[in-house]
Amino acid sequence: MEKAREFLQVSKEESDIISQLDIKPHRVGIDHRSFYEDFTLRGIRVNRVEPGLVSCTFKVPPRLTDRSGNLATGAIANLVDEVTGALVHVEGLPMNVSVDMSISFLTTAKLGDELEITARTLGQRGGYKGTAVYMRNKETGELIAEGRHSLFGKHESKM
Repeated sequence: MEKAREFLQVSKEESDIISQLDIKPHRVGIDHRSFYEDFTLRGIRVNRVEPGLVSCTFKVPPRLTDRSGNLATGAIANLVDEVTGALVHVEGLPMNVSVDMSISFLTTAKLGDELEITARTLGQRGGYKGTAVYMRNKETGELIAEGRHSLFGKHESKM
């Protein structure tokens, strides 16, 4: 338990950085993006959008790296969630909810690496949609992570 406590201990410098953040509360129905979404997605570039396909590039920023200088696994999971959520979203309908997500973390991405993120719809049955996402190092082509994400969304009645 003591090792865990030491690991989670925040330095004075880290504490000072966090205390300087100006985080405004999210206003439901007014703000379209929350601090959380903006923090993760700032800098993502959407290169291609087609039905069932979204392709983006993203340069790994310092704010999303772990203590080793690698893109944090939590940031990868959030990018998988956000990109596939955008892939299946239908304007005017509520956002879909995650049913299941699995991610294989195959190698690391370092600070400054440019990533290609490609998401595809695998299939749909009613309001249930299956997606796949591949995150590659743009320069080397190396696969960083591969994810599957199932989502469910309400559809208006046909009656």
